[in-house]
Amino acid sequence: MPELSHRRRMLVLAICCMSLLIVSLDTTALNVALPAMRQDLDASVAGMQWTIDAYTLVLASLLMLAGSTADRIGRRKVFMAGLVLFTLGSALCSLAPSLEALIAFRMVQAVGGSMLNPVAMSIITNTFTDPRERARAIGVWGGVVGISMAAGPVVGGGLVDSVGWRSIFWVNLPVGLAALLLTWRYVPESRAHRARRPDPLGQLLVITLLGSLTYAIIEAPQKGWASAEILLFAGLAAAALAGLLVYEPRRADPLIDLRFFHSVPFSGATVIAVSAFAALGGFLFLNTLYLQDVRGLSALDAGLYTLPMAAVVCLLSPLSGRLVASRGPRIPLLIAGGAMAVSGLMLAAFDAETGTVSMFAAYVLFGLGFGSVNAPITNTAVSGMPRSQAGVAAAVASTSRQIGQTLGVAVIGAVLAAGMADPGGSDGFVAASRPGWWIVTGCGLAVLLIGALSSGRWARSTARRTAERLAEPVAGGPVAQSSAARTSS
Repeated sequence: MPELSHRRRMLVLAICCMSLLIVSLDTTALNVALPAMRQDLDASVAGMQWTIDAYTLVLASLLMLAGSTADRIGRRKVFMAGLVLFTLGSALCSLAPSLEALIAFRMVQAVGGSMLNPVAMSIITNTFTDPRERARAIGVWGGVVGISMAAGPVVGGGLVDSVGWRSIFWVNLPVGLAALLLTWRYVPESRAHRARRPDPLGQLLVITLLGSLTYAIIEAPQKGWASAEILLFAGLAAAALAGLLVYEPRRADPLIDLRFFHSVPFSGATVIAVSAFAALGGFLFLNTLYLQDVRGLSALDAGLYTLPMAAVVCLLSPLSGRLVASRGPRIPLLIAGGAMAVSGLMLAAFDAETGTVSMFAAYVLFGLGFGSVNAPITNTAVSGMPRSQAGVAAAVASTSRQIGQTLGVAVIGAVLAAGMADPGGSDGFVAASRPGWWIVTGCGLAVLLIGALSSGRWARSTARRTAERLAEPVAGGPVAQSSAARTSS
C-alpha cells in the first residue's frame, strides 16, 4: 500500500472508527432494549441471551475467515462488503416479526460485522507503520468503544422510550451508508504479499466448537446439565477443539496459525481479551436487567445510570493507548485487572448495586478497568507479527473478544436463570445475580495475573523468537516457493 499523507491517514482512521462505532453502538443499545424486547416478543431469559449470543457467536466464528480473506483478496473489498451486509441486517432486524426472526437477522448482521472490525484493524496496522503512531491510533480506536458505551445506552434508551425497541437498529443505516461511500472514495486497497489458501475444515471446526459450547451453556439450566442433549453438544465442542489442535498444525496455511501462541504476550492478550470481554458481557447483561426489572427504571434512565462507567472508558482508552506507546502494556493491564476485580468484588460481596453511591463507584471502577484493557490487547496482538498476517493476527484478537462476550452472557445468564427458578422480585434477583458478580471478579483477577506474567522481559523474548519463526520461510514450502518465484522473475 502506498505511503499516505498524515491527513489521509487520519481520514482512514476516522472511517475505520465509524465501522467500530456502529457495531459497538448496536451492542450497547441492544442491552438497554432487552426488557422491552422481552415483553414485546414474549421471550425468556434464554431468549434474551440468544439475541446477544447469536450475533457474537457468528461473529466469533467468522472473524478469522474474514481476516484471512481480506489479506488474500483485498481489505477494502471485504470491508465494503461487511458494511453492506451489516447495514442490510440492521434494516431486517428493525422489521423482525418474532424472536426467531430477530435472532436470524442478528446473524445476518454478524456476518457483515465479521468483515468490519478485524479488517479495519488490519487497514490501520498497514496504514500506521510507525509503532508509536500505531499505538496512538489504536488508542483512538479504543476510545470509540468508550463513546459507543456512553452514547449507546442513552441513545438506545431514548429511542426505546419514545419510538420503540425497533428504532435502535435505524441508527446503523445512515452511518453504515456514509462509511461505505467514504471507504469507496478514500481508503486505498491493500492485501498481503502472498495469498493464504482457504481452510474450510478448520472453519467448520471453529463453528462447531463455538456453537456447541454456547448452546450447551445457554440451554443447560432448562434442559438439565446432565441431559443427553447437553452432553452431546458438550462432547461435540470437545471433539472440535481436539480436531483443531491436531489438524491445524498440519496445514501450510491454517485458519489459526498455532505458532502465534508460542508468543507469551500474544497468548496472554488472547486470554486477557476473553476474560475482559466475558466480564463486560456479564456486567452489561446483569446491570440492564437489574436497573429496569428491579429498580423499575425506564430504558432511558437505565442508560443514563451507566454514563459514569462509559465516560471513564471514553477518557481512559486513548490515554491507555498513549501509555502503551510510551511505557508498554504492563501498567495498563495491571490497572485494568485490579479495577475490574475490585468492581466485581463490590457487587458480589457487598451488594454495591443496592446503594446508589456504591453502585456508581463500582461502575466507575469497572470503566477504569475496561478503558485501560483494550489498547494493550490490540497492540500486543498485532505488534511483532509479520504485516502480511496482520489481518489474521487482528482477527484472533477480535475473535477472543467475541468469544469472551459470548461466554460471559451465556455463563452468567445461565447462572442467573438457575438462581431465579424459585425466588422472584428484588431480593430474588440480587441473590441470584451474586454468583455472576463473582464470575466478573474472577475475570478481573485473571486479567491482573496474566497481564503481569505476559508483559515481562522473558515474555517479550518469546514474542521476538516467534516473530522470527513466522518470518522464516519453510524450506520447500509455499512461502519459500513464492519467494523463489519472485526472485527468479
